[in-house]
Amino acid sequence: TQLIEDGSYYFLSRPRRFGKSLLLDTLKELFEANEPLFRGLYIHDRWDWQTRHPVVRISFADGVMVSRSALDTRIRHLLQFNRERLGIEHSGAQDIAGEFSDLIRMAHHQHGQRVVVLIDEYDKPILDNITDADVARELREGLKNLYSVLKDADPHLKFCLLTGVSKFSKVSLFSGLNNLNDITLDKPFAPICGYTDEDIDTVFAPELPGLDRDQIRQWYNGYRWGDETTPAVYNPFDVLLLFQKREFRPYWFESATPSFLVKLLSERGVFTPRLDRLQTKASLLGRFDVDDIATEALLFQTGYLTVH
Repeated sequence: TQLIEDGSYYFLSRPRRFGKSLLLDTLKELFEANEPLFRGLYIHDRWDWQTRHPVVRISFADGVMVSRSALDTRIRHLLQFNRERLGIEHSGAQDIAGEFSDLIRMAHHQHGQRVVVLIDEYDKPILDNITDADVARELREGLKNLYSVLKDADPHLKFCLLTGVSKFSKVSLFSGLNNLNDITLDKPFAPICGYTDEDIDTVFAPELPGLDRDQIRQWYNGYRWGDETTPAVYNPFDVLLLFQKREFRPYWFESATPSFLVKLLSERGVFTPRLDRLQTKASLLGRFDVDDIATEALLFQTGYLTVH
């Protein structure tokens, strides 16, 4: 509720398999006023179920695009899917920016409420090609063309959240969108994805018998976004598999390391056993672009380093 009450344009970066998509799905159901899903939950009595907002949900999670034309084709497919879901006709716009702009404007007018835009894996097309700078730049420009629409669509927007693994600089992807609030390292939202100690002890209490509680903490409670006063969180992928399989293993790590990360670390000669003593300036953690990727930022944003 704080996220929605305090502002309208947000950006959140978290590593893969940390619950970003589930967060967006939850927001989608809330804004669409799907009240039965939330009965008995904290937010049920704190939400206006009489107001239903049209939601545009875009995800780049599926597939790998290796050219601007492939990206543009995917974007057009996603826009068409949202038009069909919202019952909106194609406006006849010939360009992607025009299609997206018209979709938001027409959804507002047709449904009588301002639009919610949720974008998942906003950066995946770039990251899939990050070791080929020319292709990565080409795809970055294609995404920038899409995201640039959000600034001028402000009169028609109720809420906007973009999520992904990496935190590209605002200049490279969101030029003009000056009101985009990056909450990646904001204390109030540090535990927004992942589980806290309290979650483990209450929500998952029935799963704990037979497992060493301290061992659960030692294995999986190592993620932190913020300073030492922000709570550490458990990786949800690890925890859920632990409760299912009843065996301590590095499930998240075993679930595949991004190939681009392995290649870049190899090219830079990074010696992994020394990573536990890596020191860096906070400003480096937010510096990320196709031609300027600090090793510390890369490892932090992909989930292999945390703030200590």
